[in-house]
Amino acid sequence: MDDTEHRLIDLESRFSFQEETIRELGEALVRQQQRIDRLEASLNVVAEQVQRGDAGDDAPHMPKDEPPPHY
Repeated sequence: MDDTEHRLIDLESRFSFQEETIRELGEALVRQQQRIDRLEASLNVVAEQVQRGDAGDDAPHMPKDEPPPHY
């Protein structure tokens, strides 16, 4: 094999590796965006609960004007 053929084989190998890497990165990016979307939705639910003053059934109810129990 001559030098040109070696170089061509090397370039084809690199191209193949780069294609696989780009595909994996694209899939990782999609998963990351899906996770961000779920986290934003959860955050919006919590923000709405806080704005309504609805802390949930598990949280103790503390009136806004009443000092915390350690005072």
